[in-house]
Amino acid sequence: MSYPPRPVLSPRQLAVAIAALAMGGFAIGTTEFAIMGLLQEMVDELGVTYAQGGHIISAYALGVVVGAPLLATLGAKRPQRSMAVWLMVAFVVANFSSYFAAGYGWMLVSRFLSGLPHGAYFGVAAVIAASLANPTHRARAISMVMLGLSIANVVGVPFATWLGQQVGWRSLFLLVGVIGVVTVALILRYVPFQAPHPDASIRRELGALRRPQMWMTLLIGTVGFGGFFAVYSYISPTITEVTGLPSAVLPIVVALYGVGMVVGNIVGGRIADRSVMGSIYGVMGVIVVVLLIFPLAMQFAPTAFLFAFLVGASGSTLIPPLQARLLDVAPGAPSLASSMNHAALNIANGLGATVGGVVIALGWGFTAPALVGAGLAVLGLVIALISGRMDAGTQPSAQPAPEHAV
Repeated sequence: MSYPPRPVLSPRQLAVAIAALAMGGFAIGTTEFAIMGLLQEMVDELGVTYAQGGHIISAYALGVVVGAPLLATLGAKRPQRSMAVWLMVAFVVANFSSYFAAGYGWMLVSRFLSGLPHGAYFGVAAVIAASLANPTHRARAISMVMLGLSIANVVGVPFATWLGQQVGWRSLFLLVGVIGVVTVALILRYVPFQAPHPDASIRRELGALRRPQMWMTLLIGTVGFGGFFAVYSYISPTITEVTGLPSAVLPIVVALYGVGMVVGNIVGGRIADRSVMGSIYGVMGVIVVVLLIFPLAMQFAPTAFLFAFLVGASGSTLIPPLQARLLDVAPGAPSLASSMNHAALNIANGLGATVGGVVIALGWGFTAPALVGAGLAVLGLVIALISGRMDAGTQPSAQPAPEHAV
């Protein structure tokens, strides 16, 4: 895809502009994942079951799934900075609504609304970063935007979990709302305005949806990544009820998840440079093994900490090759492809939280979601193998290109 002439920015100006966009990713990542570490406090105050708490988590994921393609497509002809600002404003309002939610229904709706801007924001922010950077460093610029999400899992989520335990779980939404306001100010101040691409159109973006391999790739992420969320959604009661550790250690546990996700993102990008589909096959196999061992590992504190890291690392290693695969199979629609990647991962979020809640409600125990997750990972691997077979006989240009790995 060709870009309009980019503004001439100094290295410092470019870094600050990308940091402003990454701040939004930090806020989004914090609100998405911290609620899982505060699940016990939330269900206790709202007077609902763990399964209903899983529905609240799923509502956010559903919002991402609906909002990512819808908002990214509708905003195709609008200036990207304007889209980023308004998406973040909507995110702020929805999180403040969650803070004031008086009951289960209100919270359910508020979390759905909070998820609507999620995928579209990342898609728009990635396009802005690519348009501002030197053409030879566009992938690096996009990865720096995504760094906000990774840092959220190391710093934002543990801090929000700790804060929620100290002053109430609702403080999470107040915190991310304030961060969102700061993000809006930073984008307006440091991200230069650019007119939309002259060829941009809703029709051009939607054209990518006609490609079967795009849907296959999204299905790999949806099913294969569901196991990660089946475990992560219920990590709070798993640590306290199965491992027998006090809730005070949960910030450490979610921090280990976050460190694992950062490591996995780096490793995933490197192995995807060598072979996109090969890395998907290998990572899916690793996820299966980790989730199968997870129930046993949760019986002992040292291995519980270790597997918190391993689940985070193995799951996030899948994201870069999936992103690279989507860019390969959906040329000409980078915003929609990037947004749809987050939609697929949040369908996985909803799928994992839902099936995890079901098996817990059936009385199978808090480690049962990991075994269900392993089954989902096996299914994701089967889908990946079918997708790889579909590539056989296609022209070389359809094969993954290293420069797309982010």
